Amino acid sequence: MNLLITGIVIADPNSQFNQKKCDVRVEQGKITAIGNNLTASKNEQVFDGQGAVLSPGFFDLNCSIGDPGFETKEDINTATEAAKAGGFTGIAVLPNTKPVVQSKAEVEYIINRAKNNLVDVLPIGAVSQGLEGKELAELYDMKQAGAVAFSDGGKAIVDDGFMSRAIQYTQGFNGLLMVYPENKSIAGKSQINESKTSVLLGMKGLPSLAEEMHISRDIFLATYHNAPVHISNISTAGSVALIKKAKKDGVKITCDVAAHHLVFTEELLNDFDSNYKVKPPLRGKSDVKALLTGLKDGTIDAIGSQHRPHEIEFKDVEFEIASYGIIALQTVLPLLIKAGLDATQIAEKLSINPRKLLRLAVPVIEEGAEANFTVYNPTLQWEYNVASNYSKSANSPLLNKKLTGKVQLVFNNKQLQSYG
Repeated sequence: MNLLITGIVIADPNSQFNQKKCDVRVEQGKITAIGNNLTASKNEQVFDGQGAVLSPGFFDLNCSIGDPGFETKEDINTATEAAKAGGFTGIAVLPNTKPVVQSKAEVEYIINRAKNNLVDVLPIGAVSQGLEGKELAELYDMKQAGAVAFSDGGKAIVDDGFMSRAIQYTQGFNGLLMVYPENKSIAGKSQINESKTSVLLGMKGLPSLAEEMHISRDIFLATYHNAPVHISNISTAGSVALIKKAKKDGVKITCDVAAHHLVFTEELLNDFDSNYKVKPPLRGKSDVKALLTGLKDGTIDAIGSQHRPHEIEFKDVEFEIASYGIIALQTVLPLLIKAGLDATQIAEKLSINPRKLLRLAVPVIEEGAEANFTVYNPTLQWEYNVASNYSKSANSPLLNKKLTGKVQLVFNNKQLQSYG
């Protein structure tokens, strides 16, 4: 596939062409020329990049797909189709499947099922057997088989001693723990953020304290072992402050935030729309402001989709019994644009840093590099509806809404996908 992109703005902090308007030529899967006034050759597809941005391909480090075992929610084929449409050329998939990804057999299954795809699909192995937080899973074997990190998905590791042992064990082979922060004894059976809104709606609230106490514990353990720990899906101003201080103190703590926590606030729950029911819950405006500040000052390393597909019977029910989560792979970019992030910030938090955290090769927009990029127009509007939704599930509050920021091309593994 030979491709010439004309007049496009490059957004890549690692490239000498960052923020410059250029023509980009791709031949046989490699970027062969970047410059101005490049002339199209015979049998070369031409894309007019006027008004568009070319970024290293997006990478999602927080994605659930359901395969194996829950393919009615999402399988690898539909997940990668949704990922492509959202601009992702790579996704790291969580182990909360059936069976749980807890040995090399499940890791190899995912890798083999996803072969020859435009989207790189990388398994995250479970920390504990059955995600129960009691016995270590086969961490080293999974790492050898291709697991890029270890997580118990949306389940917090409750036992302090178990978490300490997991950190010690992964240190031996340079493994990374990605943990969900929630103190279960404080969280209880909460539904939404603890605030005036939870009182008004008559639902049990989840206090910020539950998240922040858990993060404090993991900071202490990371300090004690002098080992890296990654905190997934932070959502409160207090969490940002804790992690900022820990980083300043030299603790090897990193973290990410879900895109919807940068835009949505708890007031959206006033109509009891279960599509806004996520975990951690939507927080207050001051939390959103702190998260955005934390992104810009480097406290928050990366942005994830927190893609959580569910069948209709798990979401189209009373709020109290609805499952947590939304489909999000196709809506991350519009949310980040709505949140006010510029193209370079998006490239850093959605393309570069997620790969750095997982110690993966980072694509660079330069001559001679393998082509791995996303082209999007930050001002183009499109409607997210049944026809344009590539996920197998439909649990998104953004369906049937017009969104700003459209992916137009993705290129990876010598494969091109375009969207009109």
